Amino acid sequence: MKNAVNWFEIPVNNYNRAKQFYETVMGTKIKDHHMPEQNTKYGMFSYDEDNNGVGGAIIEAEGQNPTTDGATIYLNGGENLNTALNKVEPQGGKIIMPKTDIGEFGYIAQFIDTEGNRIALHSYM
Repeated sequence: MKNAVNWFEIPVNNYNRAKQFYETVMGTKIKDHHMPEQNTKYGMFSYDEDNNGVGGAIIEAEGQNPTTDGATIYLNGGENLNTALNKVEPQGGKIIMPKTDIGEFGYIAQFIDTEGNRIALHSYM
C-alpha cells in the first residue's frame, strides 16, 4: 500500500529549541542527521521504515522558514491526543484549535510550535 505522503520537513529557526519541544510533546527522540557541508541542522522523527511508515524531520537551513500559512502537517497524536496536546503550552507552543471531534475519523487539534509553525495532531481518542 502506498501512502499519500512519504516524508515531511518542519522548518525551524532554533534547532535545539525545536528538538526539545517536539521530543517532549511527541514523546519520542529526534535523531540528529546534520549536514555541515550545507550548513544544515537536521533531525529525524522516529518512524517505521520497514512498514512504509511516513517519516519526517525538523530542519534549520537557509530558505527554510517557519510559517502558519500553507499546508498543514498532522502528526500522530498517539492513542489519546490529549497526551501530546497537554504538553504543547508548557513547552512554549500555543494551542489554536482544541481537541475537536471529527466523528468516525477521530480527533484533531492544531497548535503553533516554538518556531511559529502551525502544526496539527490526529488520534482516534
